[in-house]
Amino acid sequence: MFRAKDRDHAVEQGALVAARRRPPGLSDAGLRRLFLWPTLALLIAFNLFPLFYSLYLSFTDYSAIANRAPVWIGLQNYRDILNDFQLWIYFRNTGLYALLSVSLETLVGFGLALLLRSKFKGSGLITTLILIPMMCSPVVIGLFWKLLYNPGFGILNYLLGFPAGRGPDWLASRQLALWAVVIVDVWMWSPYVMLLCLAGLSAIPDYLYEAAEIDRASWFYTFWRITLPQVAPLLLIAVLFRTIEAFKTFDLVMGLTGGGPGDTTELVAVDLYRLAFLGQFNTGKSSALAYIVLVIITGVSNIYVRYLNKIKEG
Repeated sequence: MFRAKDRDHAVEQGALVAARRRPPGLSDAGLRRLFLWPTLALLIAFNLFPLFYSLYLSFTDYSAIANRAPVWIGLQNYRDILNDFQLWIYFRNTGLYALLSVSLETLVGFGLALLLRSKFKGSGLITTLILIPMMCSPVVIGLFWKLLYNPGFGILNYLLGFPAGRGPDWLASRQLALWAVVIVDVWMWSPYVMLLCLAGLSAIPDYLYEAAEIDRASWFYTFWRITLPQVAPLLLIAVLFRTIEAFKTFDLVMGLTGGGPGDTTELVAVDLYRLAFLGQFNTGKSSALAYIVLVIITGVSNIYVRYLNKIKEG
C-alpha cells in the first residue's frame, strides 16, 4: 500500500515538474496545434501544391528541361490529346487491360477466399504463401515472369507441353502480349481480393448458414442469398481499388514488354511516362494527359461508390 502511495506521489511530482517546464501560456490545445500545423504544412507542400501547379502547367506550353517560363496556351494541350487517334488506342488498351485483369482477379480471389474460409491443417501457411506475390516489387515480378515467358529456356512453355524452343513467344506476339501482362497481374493481385473477401466471409454469422441448412436450401441458393450479399461490399471495394490501380499500371508493363510489341501493351500510364520524360519532356501536355486520366478514374470510382451505396441501403 505504501509503495502504491509512493508511486502516485512520484507521478504527481513528475506532472508538476512538466507543468513548470512548459512555456507560459501554452495550453494543451496549443501544444496539440504545435504538433499539428507542421504536419499540415508538409502535406500542403508535398501534395496540394504539386497538384495545383501541375494543373496550371496543363494549360501551358512548357518543358521541364527548357530554360524558359511556361507559356499559357489555354485548352490546346487537351485538344491535341483528345484529337490524337493513337492515344485513343492506348486508352482502349488500358480499358481492355483493366477489364480483363480486374474480372479475373475478382473470380480467382473470391474463389480462393471460399476455399480458404474453412479452416484445415496448413491453411494459415497456404494463405501466407498465396500473399507473397502481393508483397513483391512489380518491377522484380516483371523481370521474373519475363524469364518464365522466354521461349528458349522459360519454364512456362514446357509446363504447357511445348518442346524446347518451339513454344510461342508470349511477349513478342501481338495476340498474346496483353494476355501475358494480364496473367502476371492476376497472379500478383488476386491475393489482395482474396484477403478482403476472407474478411467479409469471416464476418458472416453462422446462424444464417444453420438456418439455410435447416430449411434444406441448396448450395447455390445459400451462396446467392447469403454469401454473396454479405461479401458484396468488401468485394466491390476490392474491385474499386484494383480498377484504379489498373488504370495506373506502369512498372509491370515496363518490366515485361516496355509497351510492345508495337503498341499492343502501350497503356496510358506508359505513354504518359514517354511523353513526360523519354526524350520528349513535354511537361505541359503530359500534365494535361494526367488530368484526363484523373477525370476518367474519378468517374469510374463514382460509379462504383454509387453502386456500393445501393448495396448498403438494400
